[in-house]
Amino acid sequence: MTGGERVPWVVGVSGASGTPYARSVVNGLLDAGEAVDVVVSRAARLTILDETGISFRDAHWHDDLATWLGRDPHDVRHWTPGDLGAGPASGSYPTKGMVVVPASTAAVAGIAIGLSKDLLQRAADVTLKERRPFVIVPRETPYTRATLLHLLELHDAGAVVLPASPGFYAAPQSIAQLVDFLAGKVLDTIGVPHDLVARWTGTLGAARDADPR
Repeated sequence: MTGGERVPWVVGVSGASGTPYARSVVNGLLDAGEAVDVVVSRAARLTILDETGISFRDAHWHDDLATWLGRDPHDVRHWTPGDLGAGPASGSYPTKGMVVVPASTAAVAGIAIGLSKDLLQRAADVTLKERRPFVIVPRETPYTRATLLHLLELHDAGAVVLPASPGFYAAPQSIAQLVDFLAGKVLDTIGVPHDLVARWTGTLGAARDADPR
């Protein structure tokens, strides 16, 4: 925060599978004392319901978000995906940057061509045009040529393309550890401290419980 002004990270959640990655990123940001603005697309609400059983409703967003995150979202601001007059839709709204996690191929394409069909895409477009940090986490396999080209366009526009590719060399014992591994990569990329993963020490014997990358 600067001079008491709230300057959040924007986290966009699209309809791709992998919404636990978004939850881990948001919790990591909150653990680091960061403010967060969340935009959950309409398709992502269905994915959250499928993957967690949680209904994400505008009328009860605070309670639903608290259930999803497993904590009181005391410094989380929720914006509806259809609200193109929301704060993150304007470059004059101060943010530290944006993460789209997970990113569907539709979201990748829409952001790459500047479609701005909803608040998630518009906020991403604003982040890129303002030259703020932007990380996109595609969750799809395999990629079509069109998606590869869209990802290259985003890279060339200043985005960091960070595929949802968790590592297994640390011998994870749970799905949650794989999720946190990926979330930790995101937080590393935007310079937010965390303790989601063990750090590589350069010792071969530590290869099973540290991250050499």
